[in-house]
Amino acid sequence: MEELTIDNTPVTNEKDQEAVIEAVLFTMGSAVELKQLATAIGQDKETAAVERLMKRYQTGKHGMEILQLEDSYQMCTQSKYYSNLIRIASAPKKQVLSDIVLETLSIIAYRQPVTKLEIEKIRGVKSDHAVNRLVEYNLVYEAGRLDAPGRPALFATTEEFMRRFGIGTLSDLPNMDPEQEDEIRTAVEEELKFKLEELGSSNATEEAQELLEAAVTKEQEAYHDHLPTFMGNNEKAGHYPVSSDQT
Repeated sequence: MEELTIDNTPVTNEKDQEAVIEAVLFTMGSAVELKQLATAIGQDKETAAVERLMKRYQTGKHGMEILQLEDSYQMCTQSKYYSNLIRIASAPKKQVLSDIVLETLSIIAYRQPVTKLEIEKIRGVKSDHAVNRLVEYNLVYEAGRLDAPGRPALFATTEEFMRRFGIGTLSDLPNMDPEQEDEIRTAVEEELKFKLEELGSSNATEEAQELLEAAVTKEQEAYHDHLPTFMGNNEKAGHYPVSSDQT
């Protein structure tokens, strides 16, 4: 039997580079880090070829697309063909996110890495069930431990979160409405100034601390109202990972 030899010659032709990356993404199915794609074509670093390939899939009619997930890339079926796929493939179990779970996910997405205690301070209630459900759905994971008494777990979002909500990087998450932030800040500053003038210097420090805590509470309430709106409006379903062993 002839022994298979591995050719480690760097791939220099642009079309060949795209073909190799396409083969890797199809075969792996899961997300592949950029440095691994570079290794596949014998390069030290790689960005141009995968970007060309992504652009090619974005133009014309294709049943698949390449998603960027931070520093990784994954080939998936386009979500608009979901209804066609489930005619012959098993439909994935729909993970319905309740308002409570969605709210918890929103807080983790914007404040990550974050502890359960921090989540509960914003929500005002215990969040064990919601966090556990998100871990079960592979939307968040334990990212480490806080260097504090008891070493509480820190939670962050996963690649599945980005894939499901249609974002390439966490920087794609929208900021709170700047006008809303300005309104909160202005209102608190005016209230703080008025109270300090009213009190003089007697209890100024204690009163200022109370007002600053009130400012934090107002900011948390603004997040409470803002975050689930984005998450609920942007949830994407129907992305099937593609690999050589899937039908």
